[in-house]
Amino acid sequence: MDYHNKLILAPMVRVGTLPLRLLAAEYGADITYGEEIIDHKIVKCDRRINELIGSTDFVEKGTESVVFRTCDQEKDRVVFQIGTSDAVRALTAAQLVCNDVAAIDINMGCPKPFSLSGGMGAALLSKPELISDILTTLRRNLTLPVTCKIRLLKSPHDTVELARRIEKTGVHAIAVHGRYVLDRPRDPAKWSGIADVVSALSIPVIANGDVFEYDDFQRIKSATGASSVMAARGALWNPSIFSPEGEVSYEVTQKQYIRKCILWDNDIRSTKHTLRDMKSHYTSLEVPEWRAVIKSESTADIAELYGELEYYQLIKSDSHKGYR
Repeated sequence: MDYHNKLILAPMVRVGTLPLRLLAAEYGADITYGEEIIDHKIVKCDRRINELIGSTDFVEKGTESVVFRTCDQEKDRVVFQIGTSDAVRALTAAQLVCNDVAAIDINMGCPKPFSLSGGMGAALLSKPELISDILTTLRRNLTLPVTCKIRLLKSPHDTVELARRIEKTGVHAIAVHGRYVLDRPRDPAKWSGIADVVSALSIPVIANGDVFEYDDFQRIKSATGASSVMAARGALWNPSIFSPEGEVSYEVTQKQYIRKCILWDNDIRSTKHTLRDMKSHYTSLEVPEWRAVIKSESTADIAELYGELEYYQLIKSDSHKGYR
């Protein structure tokens, strides 16, 4: 995988499932990261071919819940991001999915309590030896690209030193979120901190932070010198952010997202969560429409609410073949 001059969909918990990844790619995303999946979770899964919808599913033993769903359409661009605090477990997780994805990424930036409490995500930033162990183990045993995503440390020097140590493990690229661990999304991203890393490394650096419209891709690239750029919330609010032809209305992308959820049988909880995050940027969640979304118990309910029941019935019938 080439990490130069790419527009990238960032990993986002609960929303970065197959429908959003495919929609972002249709609008121009070159690389699409899946949501972070914890190593403990994926190693309990069986790989299954879902012939009904044409997907490859990783299904948790016992619960039969789909932990990760992908398809041939995205095989050359989807990145599987792992939440881990153990090199051997990370390798086991990566080996399970490595034939169905384009690259493996290790999450080293998530500040959420569930990650920190397990020694994962941003908790790794203070454990450079463990970082080296995880990344070196993956690089030595996998043939596909390995990357990681970090946040800024307390000082530019500390961030650069960690990035240099990561580079020595042989990773193919490093993504840098231009915020500190304690920063919140409302805090402005520090693009200068990303630029410090870019100037110190020879491997591609992916810039992430405050990319909300198409022109921001070039702005952050110019400001930091990064090889590629990653968008998170901007792409969630409107996946057409990746299109050089300009954004379309969020009502349009919302409908397109719902159709992909129908097509790929997306988990209803993920669908509702993503719709909430999409809508909350543009409208109040106090409107009757959103209350109806909350009450929805199935994809069929969502389809009916948004006038897509006929499409839903078509996809569920024998005539759906060829739509994917």
